Amino acid sequence: RDHNRSVITFVAEPEAAVEAAVRATRRAAELIDLNEHRGEHPRIGATDVIPFVPIRNVTMEDCVALARETGRRIAEELNIPVYLYERAATRPDRVDLANIRKGEFEGLREAIARDPDRAPDFGPPRVHPTAGATVVGARPPLIAYNVNLNTNDIEIARKIARAVRGRDGGLRYVKALGFELKDRGIVQVSMNLVDYEQTPIFRAFEMVKREAERYGVSVRGSEIVGLVPQAALDACAEWYLQLENFSREQILENRLAAALARLEVETPAAPASGVHPFLEAVAAATPAPGGGSVAALSGALAAALGEMMSRLTLQKKRFENVHERLRTVLAQLEDLRRTLSTAIEADAESFRRVMAAYRLPKETEDQQRLREREIQEALKAAVIVPTRTAEAAHAVLRALMELAQIGSPNALSDVAVGAQLALAAIKGAYYNVLTNLNAITDQAFNDEYHNRVLALLEEAEEWATHVETLLLNRFASANE
Repeated sequence: RDHNRSVITFVAEPEAAVEAAVRATRRAAELIDLNEHRGEHPRIGATDVIPFVPIRNVTMEDCVALARETGRRIAEELNIPVYLYERAATRPDRVDLANIRKGEFEGLREAIARDPDRAPDFGPPRVHPTAGATVVGARPPLIAYNVNLNTNDIEIARKIARAVRGRDGGLRYVKALGFELKDRGIVQVSMNLVDYEQTPIFRAFEMVKREAERYGVSVRGSEIVGLVPQAALDACAEWYLQLENFSREQILENRLAAALARLEVETPAAPASGVHPFLEAVAAATPAPGGGSVAALSGALAAALGEMMSRLTLQKKRFENVHERLRTVLAQLEDLRRTLSTAIEADAESFRRVMAAYRLPKETEDQQRLREREIQEALKAAVIVPTRTAEAAHAVLRALMELAQIGSPNALSDVAVGAQLALAAIKGAYYNVLTNLNAITDQAFNDEYHNRVLALLEEAEEWATHVETLLLNRFASANE
């Protein structure tokens, strides 16, 4: 309450994460007026900072790209100036968030227009009148960790923060400030542990505790804000209990998670274990995997045929003049096949999420509102997944178009089959998009995704026809 600040964490596919961040920023701008806002924590915006953190199947470079796209959209759509920080920073002095927050909203309001060093990376050189500015970036996982002290002397908290934080000679991977929690009559050392493996939680806690003892103050308690990696908590248990030869596999929940993961791999929700189990799963009296997963598989098969033609052509010396281009196309198709393979299960999972939302209780008005909100969000996710399938299959078809021009004519029929499979994938994705859009109430969202996939389909139909014409003309020439 003293901080007057909320931390919201969400895990999502890249495109959905950007959309969620922009929408959250829009809503915060509608609800929060910084001219009226007061709190202990430094801030320059209603949405103060948006860090993209790689968790699984995504790189830091991907997160940097997402941060820049989010910043661009916030500036263009909401007229809020945006600064890039950490790994996404465009200048060395903006890597550290504290440098950007200098002066907070009130100071930035004056400085942004007159000081060229405070010009934003995106948007106008003036703060939004009520929402201020927003900082967007990419960084590794960070732990927000606070230690509360049994004193109301803010100077003690500030001295401890200076002793602990890296920039003043303390723990290298710690950023710290001292805050007064007036409602509770105590003070707090608020820390960001930017690399919990190099500076674990227990080390930061022990240093704060020892520094506090110098001033005759005891620790009242500590808190974690937001999410924390399990490994960070395991390290604390191992250190404080002085466990010998401790292994993460000794934790019951870890063993259960590993067993469940193996079970998921063995379950034929996707064709990784072979075509026949997947066909049996599709043929079963269950709604998933269904048409969306089959469409993604069709696109993956199209990419695989393109890879085959590329490799066959690379074996032939008479095509040496296009080998470099073939290798580029081959690499693209390999990436696209992996993307589409992942979409097979992602589509089934999105359907399961929709069904789960429809099963939510609806006895009270609050339950009805929550259920409707969850249904709408699940339906939107079920549109985004096939849209990504269509985009990937469209890219496959573009690559096949090029292979039809430069690849071995002996494999042209395989490319033509691949083109039809890619077209089928896009059509199947389009049908899934239409099905889910029908129940979504957000008309702007509906128009955007309908037009997006329809444009892909129309272009794909032209490309597939072109590849088919090349094949038929070749047959006609051979029979003359």
